[in-house]
Amino acid sequence: MKKQVFNPYLPEYEYIPDGEPHVFGDRIYLYGSHDRFDGKKFCLNDYVCYSAPVEDLTNWQYEGEIYNRKEDPRLAEGTHELWAPDVVRGKDGRFYLYYCPDDKIRSIGVAVCDTPAGTYHFLGLVKDAKGGIIGERTGDTIAFDPGVFIDEDGEIYLYSGNGPRTLSAIGKEPKASVVMKLSDDMLTIKSEPKKLLPTLGEAKGTGFEGHEFFEASSIRKIRGKYYLVYSSVTLHELCYAISNHPDGGYEFGGVLVSNCDVFSDGRNIRMRNCYGNNHGGIEEIKGEYYIFYHRQTNRTMFSRQGCAEKIQIGEDGKIQQVEMTSCGLLGGPLEGEGIYPAAICCNLTGAHPASISHPLAMQNRHPFITQDREDMSPEMIHKPEDAPRQYITNGKNGMTAVYRYFDCRKVTKVSVEVRGSARGKIEIYVDAGLKDHGKEKEAEQRRLGKKVGAIKIEPKREWTVFSKEVSIPDGVHELIFSFFGRGKLDMRSFVLEK
Repeated sequence: MKKQVFNPYLPEYEYIPDGEPHVFGDRIYLYGSHDRFDGKKFCLNDYVCYSAPVEDLTNWQYEGEIYNRKEDPRLAEGTHELWAPDVVRGKDGRFYLYYCPDDKIRSIGVAVCDTPAGTYHFLGLVKDAKGGIIGERTGDTIAFDPGVFIDEDGEIYLYSGNGPRTLSAIGKEPKASVVMKLSDDMLTIKSEPKKLLPTLGEAKGTGFEGHEFFEASSIRKIRGKYYLVYSSVTLHELCYAISNHPDGGYEFGGVLVSNCDVFSDGRNIRMRNCYGNNHGGIEEIKGEYYIFYHRQTNRTMFSRQGCAEKIQIGEDGKIQQVEMTSCGLLGGPLEGEGIYPAAICCNLTGAHPASISHPLAMQNRHPFITQDREDMSPEMIHKPEDAPRQYITNGKNGMTAVYRYFDCRKVTKVSVEVRGSARGKIEIYVDAGLKDHGKEKEAEQRRLGKKVGAIKIEPKREWTVFSKEVSIPDGVHELIFSFFGRGKLDMRSFVLEK
């Protein structure tokens, strides 16, 4: 079987959310926050970078740590978080990293490096011409999730901000979506922050209603238009706004992706994953466009992983929302043969309606993705034998894991690797799609798709493989694994055999 790439596209032990992809030369570089598995706060690890050749998106390479928080004099004690960054190549050919530490330090730090994935060193803070620190001056809105962009005319734009998520939060803190111009020193603004996208309470009559700006500004210029990707007040969706100008005139474009696979056009109103915040960006790679985003794991929003989907931009500039898949950057279906990690499921639900990804909300009712050991330390990166492995846990009666898509040709047997107290069967279905079918008695079976087989499961303390012959028609299919029975199971992998 040829090498493939899944969602999440980085190693299963890696937790890099807030992905900002940038092509520099013949490689794509992935910058983002760095969560810790089983972390108790966001972004506890230092910034690292991965890259891949633009010719081969299956071949992601670990570039190492690129920025240690202790480089920043404000963070010398090492306790602050490092939130979502962005990187741009400056006019001098060097690479500039923009970041905000956390909500305790409301200003934008800048670091610089001679190469895209070398060691970045602290340069300074974004200030005005008089030395006032942006985000800390009287009247400033909170600096947050910076995005940076250099236009073809040489103007440098810095985007920032966040907004309230509830009506009761409006006005309690100085929040807004803003844009400002930077001088060539990459630190000094030459225009004051200007309000940009509407936040909650400001959207009436704008087209942004229900999708007001929350956070996660990410800017790209595509075919002469400016696309501003952002996370909306729904939390789980990435939206985009489009304009003829980089610093104003934006109109709501639509939803790009939802990390609980809810579609704004009504195709699916059921949450297909326990969800959380979302953040990412668009990048063109070899003439194709992709949206990078992240998913939640481990019953928390503090262990997030990067995913990506191919998107289509119409002649009119519009982008249709894409579904979550397991194949992502592969650009097509996975091979219908071989062993696959169970954790590459794009939807994971239980018998109860999905909730926000938090232990208090999920309690012990939902299946979730976890791993078998502590967070991967930097010194373990080159020891694959020590790498943690992910798996689905807390699978109870009604658990459903969905995998999109596989090119199945003459598949005759499916095996699952499971453990736990479960006794029952894992039924296998194909092609349920995203459409909801109502609430009648028979709706559940119709929702799951066409049944192609069932694997009997018995209680086992250790990882055990159970197999069964199946009748999957030839073609590209969505695969669905649903457990029905008593007890609980963990699922680590499945195998498709000819």
